[in-house]
Amino acid sequence: MDFKTVVFNAARDGNLTRLKAYLHSWRSADELNMFVGAKVGGATPLVIACRNGHYDVAEYLIERCKADIEQPGSVTFDGETIEGAPPLWCAAAAGHLPLVKLLVRAGANVNSTTRTHSTPLRAACFDGHYDIVKFLVENGADIEIANRHGHTCLMIACYKGHIRIAKYLLSLSADVNRKSVKGNTALHDCAESGSLHILKMLLGHGATMDVDSYGMTPLLAASVTGHTHIVEHLINVEYGLVTRQQRIDALELLGATYVDKRRDMVGALTLWKRAMDDRFPADGVDSEPIPKPKDVPRIEAYDFAVEPSNAQQLEELLADPDAMRMQALVIRERILGPAHPDTSYYVRYRGAVYADAGRFARCRQLWHHALDMQRAVLPPLSPLTQSSLYSFAELFSYMLAERARPPLRGRIIPPVTFEDIDPVFRKALSEINRGMELLDSKLSIDREQTLTTLQRVLVICLHLAALMARLLEEPECTEDVSRKIHKAVYSLVKLDIKVRQGRSALHVACSAESCRGGAARGGAGGAGAAGGAAAGESAACCGALVALMLRLGAAPDARDADGNTPLHLVCKLNPCPADVVRELLNHGAHIDTVNYEGETPEEILKSTQQTLTSIVNPLRYTTLKCLAARTVKNYRLPYRHVVPQCLHSTVITH
Repeated sequence: MDFKTVVFNAARDGNLTRLKAYLHSWRSADELNMFVGAKVGGATPLVIACRNGHYDVAEYLIERCKADIEQPGSVTFDGETIEGAPPLWCAAAAGHLPLVKLLVRAGANVNSTTRTHSTPLRAACFDGHYDIVKFLVENGADIEIANRHGHTCLMIACYKGHIRIAKYLLSLSADVNRKSVKGNTALHDCAESGSLHILKMLLGHGATMDVDSYGMTPLLAASVTGHTHIVEHLINVEYGLVTRQQRIDALELLGATYVDKRRDMVGALTLWKRAMDDRFPADGVDSEPIPKPKDVPRIEAYDFAVEPSNAQQLEELLADPDAMRMQALVIRERILGPAHPDTSYYVRYRGAVYADAGRFARCRQLWHHALDMQRAVLPPLSPLTQSSLYSFAELFSYMLAERARPPLRGRIIPPVTFEDIDPVFRKALSEINRGMELLDSKLSIDREQTLTTLQRVLVICLHLAALMARLLEEPECTEDVSRKIHKAVYSLVKLDIKVRQGRSALHVACSAESCRGGAARGGAGGAGAAGGAAAGESAACCGALVALMLRLGAAPDARDADGNTPLHLVCKLNPCPADVVRELLNHGAHIDTVNYEGETPEEILKSTQQTLTSIVNPLRYTTLKCLAARTVKNYRLPYRHVVPQCLHSTVITH
């Protein structure tokens, strides 16, 4: 263990005796500064001491060792790594008031920020450390500094439900109507978290019912999250905060939340009846009826459901739970619109529930609708679109895996057909095309990040292609289906796509990235049966897919930015898939091609304790031309004016 690690561990553990023993012998100020300022795991000894609340260690590092009180580091809170956190931020976030006072006395900047522009004050507000909040404000902390998302101290206190801190910030005239980058206010955050007490305080300080970037008011935010008490308070006619139409929308949306989130059909029906009564009042000043919109399209995925227009039709819904669920989806899409994440989330959730019940056709129908909504309103390669595509791949993999097992309690899994996979595959290809167009455009984008997300979508597309390749091996696969599969996969091969590190589709199909899966699982699509088998389990580095891509023209000798061919990448896998190696070699891959590090596939295999001879007979794939090229290369023989120009590339690759 090196010296800086020993010093760091002593600071982390709060072992002042050991720390003094190691640092006391260093007489040179430069040497002392070097060890005190050195980072282990991204954090300095002072940063980690402040994070863990070791006052005596921090005091020693500051006063005796002259540690830099502003030098930031990386620390972890609740499983999340915070980059660029100054010592004061760490102490404030962890709730160590004595350390906060020590650092401020030493001259620490109370408004220093992390890499995401979070201040020590905001960190203290997040976890409800009132005494630290008060101390920082009294020592010059700015209550209006927002993080990179535009979230202020008041917003985070409201969202986390810290009443005392919210009241204190309001007493300092914090801006109650300030908006974040996405347009939400403190009232939105309060409505989402469900704190009625704070909500009343905000309203008392002049908070208004603004809309965010999705057109959501705090009232609708409370309806989406299911906070009935917040909704009831805001729609109370005595306050005059909302219009009649807003009140109706809130009740209808809250009813949809009761169906999908609480599974409370009776409660939902009660709310929808209240909204209906508000639409068609029997008498009173507001007697003008407000009928439901007539131009709302009837959607096949929702069984062409039409919203009831009277109380009798509402009553009839209760006898049909499926109809109630479709009503919830119709209402949510009408009120929130297709761009709101919750709209597609609950469509996907409902589809996953159908998949768990064995109703796979209904699941696919709903998921296609959610995917189409996402692709229509979201930017290319959106994480939400990726998640939807990946859920389809998981679903198909699960169905194929389950069909190979004996039926469980008589449950019959229907076959996965080309007609099931192809529409999803085409939509995935469309996303890849959109991503490539984005890369080719002159728009200002993070090119590396775009290539990363493009690769994720490509991996999903390859998983879907691998599932189709598996269908070719089925005895019932007809010539017509075979032709369609070849045509579909050819459309991917001919794109000649290049992603991170200059890798082709064949490179990715043969790499570890393919084995890890295409996108982070999340959202509603990973529920139950639909999430029971990752797509990577049946599709990663699939020999049938590689063989199909090679037959359709994928280049076996293509090189990435490191000079690796697909064969190099396959040989890095442990265990190495022998069928893929053989397919690459049978289609012209060279067994002795060197990458830019001078490594051959055989040498890479040896580094993973595997041997090429256990997979193939190397002599079968070694030509006289290869041996001659290797001899020229190994003995550094002059060849440029000796062998024909057309053979130069052969010598170079060996």
